[in-house]
Amino acid sequence: MADLIKECIILAGGLGTRLRSAVPDLPKCMAPVAGRPFLSYVIDYFHQQGIERFIFSLGYMHEAIETFLHTQYPDLNVACTIEEEPLGTGGAIKLACSKALQRDVLVLNGDTIFTIQLEQLSAFHYSHAADCTLSLKPMQQFDRYGVVELATDQHISSFREKQYYDAGYINGGVYALQVPSFLQEGLPAKFSFEKDYLEKLYAQRKIYGVVQDEYFIDIGIPADYEKANREFKELKF
Repeated sequence: MADLIKECIILAGGLGTRLRSAVPDLPKCMAPVAGRPFLSYVIDYFHQQGIERFIFSLGYMHEAIETFLHTQYPDLNVACTIEEEPLGTGGAIKLACSKALQRDVLVLNGDTIFTIQLEQLSAFHYSHAADCTLSLKPMQQFDRYGVVELATDQHISSFREKQYYDAGYINGGVYALQVPSFLQEGLPAKFSFEKDYLEKLYAQRKIYGVVQDEYFIDIGIPADYEKANREFKELKF
C-alpha cells in the first residue's frame, strides 16, 4: 500500500525510575510481561500493522536491548541511536530522525502499547499533509493524563493540564511525524517533544489528532505493570 507509513522510531532509552521497585535491573521496555519482554509485544504488533523498518532510540542499559534485538529479531530491519546523556523525548526523536529513510515515520514509546490502526492513521496524515498527527485515546474518569482537544477539522485546538477529568481524549504517545518539517524547526539537541514542539507549535503547524478507541496500557508505574501481566495472558496481539 502506497499510503502506509512503513518506518517507525521506538523510544526505548528511559530510566524507568517509577518501575524500579518491580523491575530493578532492566530498561523499562524490557520488563517481562506474561513471560516476554514488553518490547517484543510492541515490535510484533507494529510489524503486523505494516512497519518494515524500526529505529530504536536507546540510552540507559542499551546493551541489553541491542542483545535482545540481535538474538530475538535477527531478520528485522533495525537501526539504533544511543543517547550519551538524556536528551528528552524531543532530542531522542530528533537524533533518531537522522537515521530515517522515509519522509514520514511513526513514533512510539517502548513502554506503552496502543493498538492503533496504522492504515487509518497513515491515510489521515498523508491526506492532510500533516506535520504531525497524534493518536488520541478516549478515556473516562482519570487524573494521570492531560487532555487534548480538537477543532471540527481535527486540528488540535488545545492541550489541557493533567488533573481529574470525567472524560476526554489523551495523547496516546503514537505519532505520525513528517521528518523534514520537524527537523526544519531548528529545535535544540535536548528538549521535550510534548512541551517544546507539540504544545508550543500546534497553533502554527499542521498538527492533528485522530481518535482511536483501541487497547492502551503504559507500564511506567507498578500498578499498570501488574495489570499488563494479568491482561497479556488473555490478549492476543
